[in-house]
Amino acid sequence: MTIWNLGSINADHVYAVPHIAAPGETLAASALSRGLGGKGANMSVAAARAGARVEHLGAVGADGGWMVERLESYGVGCAHVQRREGPSGHAIIAVDAQGENAITLWPGANREIDLDAVKQALDGAGAGDLLITQNETIGQVEAAALARARGLTVVYAAAPFEAEAVRAVLPHLDLLVLNEIEARQLAEALGTPVERLDVPDIVVTLGARGCDWIETASGARHHVDAPKVEAVDTTGAGDTFTGYLLAGLAQGLPMQEALERASRAGALKVGRRGAADAIPTAEEVDRAAF
Repeated sequence: MTIWNLGSINADHVYAVPHIAAPGETLAASALSRGLGGKGANMSVAAARAGARVEHLGAVGADGGWMVERLESYGVGCAHVQRREGPSGHAIIAVDAQGENAITLWPGANREIDLDAVKQALDGAGAGDLLITQNETIGQVEAAALARARGLTVVYAAAPFEAEAVRAVLPHLDLLVLNEIEARQLAEALGTPVERLDVPDIVVTLGARGCDWIETASGARHHVDAPKVEAVDTTGAGDTFTGYLLAGLAQGLPMQEALERASRAGALKVGRRGAADAIPTAEEVDRAAF
């Protein structure tokens, strides 16, 4: 079973700061690093490191060769990553002393994906495969509709959050993953609680408090606690969680077990600085003692 990920690929420029800057404030950073990031790339790396087969659908610019090489080094299939003449996507990330972050994104090549090429790539997908997409690229609705028609399980991570983008893709979804702020914003925009949406499964992440899994047909809500850890850098923690969740489902784990493993992976990630490059391996997750 393969996970097909229509997702962003970014270069992350990470600045360590004493606190997140207020409007008009100038801060001196104490450290700077560059690494692989983007919600899509993070999820692909997490799923691959969890042991799943992953094919990434996305684009980089002329400066993005090193990012493709990095993805491949982590076991992500990149045969369908497109090359563009302009710049790749990048992120400016400020991380404070408590591990919280503020992020500014430049989409770059992520908004220049050829959707015909995406459709051709999905010709190679089989019934039972999974498609995951987020909101940092283009073509989410088209890819989701095509994947659903071909019998794939369709998953959407609703970030960066735009209510209309979620509304458009909802009819094609099997699983929706979003955080509690996004869940509240979506409920307000649609005028209905998320547990009443016509999506079979919804996962609401709660940060350090874990996550809730909602089975909408029955209304059952299941809670999974997150391990207690000291946060160093929360960048990519949610993406790590989602990638591990998808890998667990692709590997046949029951939802509850997949969520528990994903929570452990996310907890390990917040103890490390960086995004995709800091995502733990399956061995690290399975042997971790919290």
